[in-house]
Amino acid sequence: MQKLSAKIKQHPKLAVVSACLLLLGLITLITTPKSIAKPAAEAARAAMTVTLTAPQSQNWPVIISANGNIEAWQESIVGAEIGGYALAEVQAAVGDEVKRGQVLAQFVSETLKLELAQQQAALAEAEAAWNEAHDNAERVRKLDSNGALSAQQIQQALLQEGAANARLAAAKARFASQQLRIKQSQVTAPDDGVISSRSATVGAVVQAGQELFKLVRQSRLEWRAEVSAAEVLRIKTGQKANLILPNGKTVEGVVRKAAPTVDPRTRNLLVYVDLKSRSLDEAKPGMFAKGTLQTGQGEVLTLPGNSIVMRDGFAHVFVLGAANKVKMQRVTLGRQDSNRVAVNGISKDSKIIQSGAGFLADGDIVKVITAAH
Repeated sequence: MQKLSAKIKQHPKLAVVSACLLLLGLITLITTPKSIAKPAAEAARAAMTVTLTAPQSQNWPVIISANGNIEAWQESIVGAEIGGYALAEVQAAVGDEVKRGQVLAQFVSETLKLELAQQQAALAEAEAAWNEAHDNAERVRKLDSNGALSAQQIQQALLQEGAANARLAAAKARFASQQLRIKQSQVTAPDDGVISSRSATVGAVVQAGQELFKLVRQSRLEWRAEVSAAEVLRIKTGQKANLILPNGKTVEGVVRKAAPTVDPRTRNLLVYVDLKSRSLDEAKPGMFAKGTLQTGQGEVLTLPGNSIVMRDGFAHVFVLGAANKVKMQRVTLGRQDSNRVAVNGISKDSKIIQSGAGFLADGDIVKVITAAH
């Protein structure tokens, strides 16, 4: 201090400058607003304007979320009933809708027709032999009463009639069998449905039992949903189901039955859901779909969608506390209906931040204007 005084005495101008700086500092202190003079930490806690909302209790369907594949209810394999013949015509393609009894393919039938003609001739011959044996037997029966024939002659005539009758029956059976083979030269649809696969080609020599087509019976599809074993008792026949296809369309269904056993590897149960839509233009066998099973009705707490904040992959809400201080609270989300979301993890009387929630942090102080309705 003594050194500073000595310098000021040696340099009078320095004294004037020091006095001016002191005066300027006093003026700045007097004229500066108190809000600017507040500490920076207090300025950072300035209130943000928000609105409030309250959880609403609503009666919503109780649902189970599930995943699974869409499959054909039943897929019939249409094969050849005769073998060793070539296909002359193939009249159905993949995707065709067919009716029961409709011809799908035709075998070359000339050989079969010739064999039928042979059996028909053999049948006529057997009928003629039977007529002759029958007439002889009738005459023997008439003469038997007069004692004109020996017992051996009578027995022989009756045996010949019986043998002729047996040969006639065998000829009729062979003829009917050949007629059936003619009928089987046409491959027909066993039921109404849609052709899902075709391996038949014109000119191919087909063996008996060989697969030619696959048919989705009655164009009927089902969703094989997988649910956890813990939810088995909640599944009942007739419950409604909704599933979302990969293209975003929604298809309705009804629970037909649940599998009697749980898969020991996945611990999941298969639930078979009949789809109401019979159009394979929407759902197709082999598709993977997500959906829900409606198991009843129940009360849930719901919030507007804009009051939910996602942080670090979890859903949160901001609850208003004492002194307008907010607390970030993790919640579990349920189903969504319109612009409201079912929420677990909050109480009915909670005061939830709605507008402005996305800009808050845990512990912020807010200014509430009006409650959202």
